[in-house]
Amino acid sequence: MWFKREKKNRRLSRGHVLDVKLRSGQVRATRTRLAAMAFGVLFGTVFGLYLFWRAGEWALDYFVYENPEFAIRRIDVQTDGVILPDQLRRWAGVKTGDNLLALDLATVKRNLELVSQVDSVSVERVLPHTLRIRVSEREPVAQVNVPTADASGKIVFTVFELDADGYVMQPLDPRLCVMPLAQVSEQVPAITGLNAFQLQPGRRLDLPQLQAALQLITAFNSSPMAGLVGLQRLDVSAPEILVATTTQGSEITFGLDDFSRQLGRWREIYDAGQRVNKAIAALNLAVTNNIPARWMEGSAVPGSAPRPARPARALRNHV
Repeated sequence: MWFKREKKNRRLSRGHVLDVKLRSGQVRATRTRLAAMAFGVLFGTVFGLYLFWRAGEWALDYFVYENPEFAIRRIDVQTDGVILPDQLRRWAGVKTGDNLLALDLATVKRNLELVSQVDSVSVERVLPHTLRIRVSEREPVAQVNVPTADASGKIVFTVFELDADGYVMQPLDPRLCVMPLAQVSEQVPAITGLNAFQLQPGRRLDLPQLQAALQLITAFNSSPMAGLVGLQRLDVSAPEILVATTTQGSEITFGLDDFSRQLGRWREIYDAGQRVNKAIAALNLAVTNNIPARWMEGSAVPGSAPRPARPARALRNHV
């Protein structure tokens, strides 16, 4: 009949299904095997690298960082300032016997630069047993005397020093200095008119009045007046002027710039007074024309001598 179903070959159909299932199982097995191999290779690589890293770390520790052949036997410290080199070595936090190669030079440098008197530091390894430290200290050119009350209520003065750039330096224990701290302080003029709360050791003061005063001190030290009088005090409290008091008691008023011109005029007026046995009591150099001056008899000038020049700096060695 027309609607009679055609007989199919069941064997052939069943074999085709089994063949498809067989191939799918083989593909899955192959994929599983490849994944396991990849995981094994990855794990073996990572584990091998870890072992290699640990072995390298052990070798570095054993042959380098813990090797007594690289122990520090000599700490060569040199400074150009007043701090005892042995104190600088203690601040550096280094001692003989430490491993030279394991030492963190950046930490040693930072430890020393935290001291307000230190300007710059260089640290160098000199194999096999030497650590070399070179220190450049800030040189004080002025000081600030801050009145404070001690436990008994008595007024005492704490001294802060300033370098030519305006960095504040904390007073040092005199026992840590090559020369007494009082001797260092006597050689620099005092700055008045500053806010005591602005004096933070290690911080640079950018106040225009103070910066001008420091420039004046530097210019004065190389001027023709340096060997004739000494600067005892500089008042920076007034706007647009600086008022200097000399060791002879004269009061000199300066503008905030062109100090070489003002110091030259001071010398001319000083010499003119010497010729008639007169001394300057007060002088206003901030005025450009018709400079006002007040005189006193030369015999009335105090007999104090100008401050001696500070000794030149030189590196001092300490091992």
